Amino acid sequence: MTDKKSLSPSLARVAQGDLCAGCGACAGLFPEQIRMEAQGRGWLRPVQSAPLSEREDRTIAAICPGLGQTVEADGRPDPVLWGPHVSVQVGWAVDPEVRHAGSSGGALSMLLIHLLETGEVDAVVQTAAAPDLAIGNATVISTSAEDIVAAAGSRYAPSAPLDGLSRLAADGRRFAFVGKPCDAAALRALIAVEPKYGQIFPVILSFFCAGVPSHSGGMEVLGALGTSLDQVDRFRFRGNGWPGRATAVMKDGTERSMSYHDSWGRILSRHLQHRCKICADGTGIAADLVCADAWESDEAGYPVFDDAEGTSLFMARTEQGARILAAAQGRGRIRTEDFDLPSLTGIQPGQRERRRALLARLLALRLAGRPIPRYRGLQILPAARQNTIRKNLRNFAGMLRRSLFRRRS
Repeated sequence: MTDKKSLSPSLARVAQGDLCAGCGACAGLFPEQIRMEAQGRGWLRPVQSAPLSEREDRTIAAICPGLGQTVEADGRPDPVLWGPHVSVQVGWAVDPEVRHAGSSGGALSMLLIHLLETGEVDAVVQTAAAPDLAIGNATVISTSAEDIVAAAGSRYAPSAPLDGLSRLAADGRRFAFVGKPCDAAALRALIAVEPKYGQIFPVILSFFCAGVPSHSGGMEVLGALGTSLDQVDRFRFRGNGWPGRATAVMKDGTERSMSYHDSWGRILSRHLQHRCKICADGTGIAADLVCADAWESDEAGYPVFDDAEGTSLFMARTEQGARILAAAQGRGRIRTEDFDLPSLTGIQPGQRERRRALLARLLALRLAGRPIPRYRGLQILPAARQNTIRKNLRNFAGMLRRSLFRRRS
């Protein structure tokens, strides 16, 4: 970000608390005053180059996921850890090519293909590999099944899919939007402020997100593979199998890869931005429909990452999401089975532990004098009560120590 003294009040608060999620909504709405740039270890951050009006700053305050999120159950089931939903199932794409290409059963890709081919939307806004940075991301507009499959697979790097909001608003097409839970939250909040965006983005899809690693994380993966960015032609974080391997295709055509357990579990997960560590919604509560890995669990309840045919969790958050899922199933695009929601606690331990630790981390930040997001309706206290006192104290002490060290630095 620019000098905090020249920032609008909302962006100044985001900068002070290191609360930016990197969604790009502020730059997308006000491209003449704000642009997104890679900063620090490679996270995307807004750079303000011209003043914002009071009205423009209020709009940013209302939609920025770094500043907060409001959730209303509106009569839907609302379990503490997983949020409001209409239905939960597991399944996969019937098309074997799509199922193989996707990170977890090709579910999200198949739903997007369904939306395009039925004419429910004209195009899809999604994230794919950047053409000029093998470990980076770019926002793409997909209009065919071939485009969707080409973009399939999780991308564990910064992305700002809302950076092009103004251009998309002037495009004239109806888009399905695919983004991280924070991206979906920003877009849903924007629709509440500016209803016209609901016509532009009639469908919002998301996925379970464990956090955004910096480009430094991707560089460390390449280093562990014994290579470097200048030697790599393209890189895939996951996909082509389940869970899929992190694979670097070298400029000489050879490949080097490592397991998901090693790439995410041992490297990328240690490079998350601060905002992700205090996230109240890694499960896409603001979306219509959310997909996630439906891992098998071992006897201790920990996910098993053995290679297998992909299986996705489908969580319909809205009636529209449930309708889309049923229609795709009815057309033979996906196959689904019933799912026992309580078992999700075991197969998504990262989501479980972060939600339970959140209150302790937020209290530590408040004690250290740092701004925190304003969360409403996200059941932070009930989630903390699921933790032991010892775990809550450990999370509190760890966050307080890191915050005080950062302030001294």
